[in-house]
Amino acid sequence: MQLAELIETTVSGLGYELVDFETSPRARLLRIFIDRPVDVSVQEVVLDTEKRGITVDDCVAVSSQLSRVFLVENVDYDRLEVSSPGLDRPLIKAADFRRFSGHEVQIKLRVPLGTQRNFSGMLEGLTGEEGAEKVCLRMNETQHQFALDNVDRARLVPKF
Repeated sequence: MQLAELIETTVSGLGYELVDFETSPRARLLRIFIDRPVDVSVQEVVLDTEKRGITVDDCVAVSSQLSRVFLVENVDYDRLEVSSPGLDRPLIKAADFRRFSGHEVQIKLRVPLGTQRNFSGMLEGLTGEEGAEKVCLRMNETQHQFALDNVDRARLVPKF
């Protein structure tokens, strides 16, 4: 089993969503970002004090389970870090763009649209069929659409 699949299976088995994971050269450091499952809306997370994002206890539970799984699966690493994705959560999967529709985001494209590569605005979700989805972004009164494959990075813009 690949490392990504192993982490995804373990994290989802504990009732969390794997947002992303990073490894250092030769996988000596494993940094894992978890969140509440997709079926919990952002509004519920903010309103329900029991579900206010990821807590330290959530990170400890996932870290402990992953440590045991890595031991059994002979995954060689020096340090494991488990944390929340933060207020400026990255949007990586198509489901992320659907889930956070209606939120302000910053997007960086792989290939510029005209001369512009960076965009900020209100995310209006995805359109199109699987494999050919387009991200819809409203900037002021203009709507832009970008191929999901052309999005290099996308992050939520935190509101304070």
